[in-house]
Amino acid sequence: MDAIIPSGTEPTHPEAVVRDDGFWVNNNGDCLPVSASDLERYTYCPMSWYLSATGHSGQSDSIMAGIQRHKAIHEGVSNFEKSRLLTMRNLTIWQWWFAVVVILLIDTLAFMNINDANFDTQEFSKLLALWSISCLLIAVAAILLPWRRALNISDPMRDLHFEQQGAVKPYFEPMGFKGGWLLGGRLEVAFLIASIVIALHAMALQFASDREQAAYVFAVTTIGWTLLASFRLQRALVSNNEAQLLAIENDIKSGTTVAYSDDDSTTGLLKNAMNGLRGRPDQIVIIDGEFIPVEQKTGKVPSKPHESHVLQVLAYASLVEATTGASPPYALLRYGPEQLHSISWDDEAKLKLDQFVKSVQKTMAEGGAIRNHDREGKCRNCSRRYACPDSLV
Repeated sequence: MDAIIPSGTEPTHPEAVVRDDGFWVNNNGDCLPVSASDLERYTYCPMSWYLSATGHSGQSDSIMAGIQRHKAIHEGVSNFEKSRLLTMRNLTIWQWWFAVVVILLIDTLAFMNINDANFDTQEFSKLLALWSISCLLIAVAAILLPWRRALNISDPMRDLHFEQQGAVKPYFEPMGFKGGWLLGGRLEVAFLIASIVIALHAMALQFASDREQAAYVFAVTTIGWTLLASFRLQRALVSNNEAQLLAIENDIKSGTTVAYSDDDSTTGLLKNAMNGLRGRPDQIVIIDGEFIPVEQKTGKVPSKPHESHVLQVLAYASLVEATTGASPPYALLRYGPEQLHSISWDDEAKLKLDQFVKSVQKTMAEGGAIRNHDREGKCRNCSRRYACPDSLV
């Protein structure tokens, strides 16, 4: 049966014109916006896409179930990443504190075995005290004042990020960290640690005339710092255990880092101004140093990936490349915990994606969206069948 072109499939952007490279632009010269979800709907059925573009939302129990499932996935992934980052933070603090313990232990042994000092320990103690106070003042000033913003300083490793990052953030310094009033980062923490270590040495040198007493002070201090370091290590182990449990629960492989997780409210919309693509991947994970987009599908598990889903995840690969400047080698398409498909992001995939984007934009500019299939089951499962003038069922 031939598809019938129904009335009402007028262009949604009649003012658009085609650009030399085949993409369509509006009066301002901006590419017509095509979301990854638009590509998925258009590939499934152009008429379904058109109904969505003209205000007909999807209506079905499976859509509501999918929304709840995606929300649960986002919460699980976000909680996993928070636990993983908390583990890293506590381990970093433990490493710093353990370094202090090692230094104090060395000092303890030195004071127990060193010969009488040939320099004025009292004067040297005063110099160390002044040095400690200087480090403390620098740290406090750096925390109180937005000096990074004044000097326009940012960590170059932080420039590779996504607009309006989600809730998951790196330890100590969030993405694009530039400090501010009462905000500190790794540099401030380093000055505070230095101030503490130098102050401990200054106090110990006050007892240098009595080496046994000085060694005793160092030994007691070492025990105290060891207890503090042990407490941090215990917290790190607890956080790591929580992260492991969440990883198992959410089928996340060991070593995976989540750079982005979409909840449709706090995460930013990724955009590619060159072709008009936009969208929010379910997740962007870091695997072997590469940003990899992940699309989670919660419906029935097909025998092979649907073409519409492949186009959607390829759009996310394009958005990751446009946002980070680094081309991901592939994108991941997951159908529940059972199937995980790797979709190559190569020249062939890029050409295929551009062709579909241009096709959607052309329909936006010229109209003519039609049902492109004769499958009753496809129409029966369409969430916009209630508004379709050309449904087969």
